Amino acid sequence: MTTLSELADLVKGKIVGDPTMVITGVSEIQNGRESTITFLGNLKYKKYLLTTSASAVVVPEAYLLGNKPGIVHHNPQLAIAKILGEFTPELQYTSGVNETAYVDSKAKIGKNVTIGAFSVIETGVIIGDNSNIGSHTVIGQKTSIGKNCNIFSNIHIYHGTNIGDNAIIHSGTVIGSDGFGFVTDQEINYKIPQNGNVIIGNDVEIGANCAIDRGTIGDTIIEEQCKLDNHVHLAHNVRLGKGCLLTAAVTIAGSVEVGEFCIFAGHVGVAPHVKIGARSVLAAKTGVSKSLTGGKVYAGMPAREIREQHKREAVYSEVVRILKRLKKLEK
Repeated sequence: MTTLSELADLVKGKIVGDPTMVITGVSEIQNGRESTITFLGNLKYKKYLLTTSASAVVVPEAYLLGNKPGIVHHNPQLAIAKILGEFTPELQYTSGVNETAYVDSKAKIGKNVTIGAFSVIETGVIIGDNSNIGSHTVIGQKTSIGKNCNIFSNIHIYHGTNIGDNAIIHSGTVIGSDGFGFVTDQEINYKIPQNGNVIIGNDVEIGANCAIDRGTIGDTIIEEQCKLDNHVHLAHNVRLGKGCLLTAAVTIAGSVEVGEFCIFAGHVGVAPHVKIGARSVLAAKTGVSKSLTGGKVYAGMPAREIREQHKREAVYSEVVRILKRLKKLEK
């Protein structure tokens, strides 16, 4: 049983209303349920404050609550993320190796590690304490996985990969497959051996069905705190700086360097051998063909600062309207 007061202490927010109110879970503001708490993270949902059945609301300003109980927090989305953690059921894993799994005798397995059914742990693998390896997962030779990692089912991590602590990797992802490297001579495509590795820092989360290629000579590197959505592809020798957020279907070609804390919206594509400065924001479907300065918002294909892109779109729309008028006059 959790009270409003305990949740306020958890998020370091200010209580409005009865601190002893019992909260049993979290609900959406538009589909609120009694005894739950919800939040107002986007003002376009403000209209639901008067009608929500949730018993309490997390808001950025106290006046928004009216007569309703709640918690005032400067960042309601962050607060509700912490509160959701309180109500998230823990997955139960039984530590040990499932009888159908294969663990090579030269692998080093830490304490309280779970290895699921039909998984394969090859020679020289190191798995840190309290990590979970799901079923039907293959961990290739000389791969290192840190402590407190959750590697879900049906994942293939190729040889030589290095993964830090607290990693979360979702099903269907492949890490360390060959980069797309070929050289053509006299109409024959010769494969370039991909002898680098993949290095992943601490606290990285990788979504479902992602593909992270190994480096050709150097390494493909994902620095700490990066979060990748589903269907993201990083080609050989890509380097993601600390804290980058890549949403669904982002594709980054080989040898791209991305600065720290960049945000890529869905379906962004990046051409090879470019550099993207720190804290850049790329709007959905942006196509990057040359290096970009950091600290700016970009859109379009090719990528331009978003204000410039909007101006170009406005001019194009006006030209289309003028052409339509001229065609009417010709008739």
